[in-house]
Amino acid sequence: MCAHVLVAEDDAMQAELIRRSLLAEGHTATVVHDGSAALEAVRRDRPDLVVLDLMLPLVDGFGVCRVLRQGDDDIPVLMLTARAAEDDLLLGLELGADDYMTKPYSPRELMARIRTVLRRSGRSGADRRDGPVVRAAGLAVDPERHEVRCEGEPVECTPAEFQILLAMASEPERVFSRRQLLQCTRGFDRSSTERAVDVHIMNLRRKIEADPRKPVRLLTVFGVGYKLSGGRP
Repeated sequence: MCAHVLVAEDDAMQAELIRRSLLAEGHTATVVHDGSAALEAVRRDRPDLVVLDLMLPLVDGFGVCRVLRQGDDDIPVLMLTARAAEDDLLLGLELGADDYMTKPYSPRELMARIRTVLRRSGRSGADRRDGPVVRAAGLAVDPERHEVRCEGEPVECTPAEFQILLAMASEPERVFSRRQLLQCTRGFDRSSTERAVDVHIMNLRRKIEADPRKPVRLLTVFGVGYKLSGGRP
């Protein structure tokens, strides 16, 4: 796993394309769709890179970058925008953006830029002793050490359980179908069916819930699947 990337993009299709490209590169990703959620995700998850759309609702990309840099936050920022005006480019860079891409762009070019920014900042997994730890709902999931902690306490997970938890922690509050979660376990248990996911979730609840019969973290979304929520009653 190379890095944890926060994608702040209000276009859902663009955000999903970026997320899939990041996962294909071996990264983890959290996706948000407005500037306020982006600032909260930075405070909560401490990503290695922010891919930041300029035209976000609530707080635009300039505002997000301004808040980050006013707080002396050195998280790299790669700005995306459909506006190619030189003034916008200069303002983004003056506010502390590390790079700037104008839409439309190719996913391959974006991934190449991301690799460059991560390498330049020293935040890629290959350049750091400590890998990106994904944090959500009181959990800390460390892809490089293959470790999970719940409220600071170590949690023993099987490989399939770990991959499910990593995917859900990377996108808290996202509802995953059983099929999507099953895809996370491919290679660990090739004979699994979608119902096997229910067993993995049940076992994980025993490990990370105070009362597995009344879960507050791993929640069932009836008729759809499961999601990782805040972890408080």
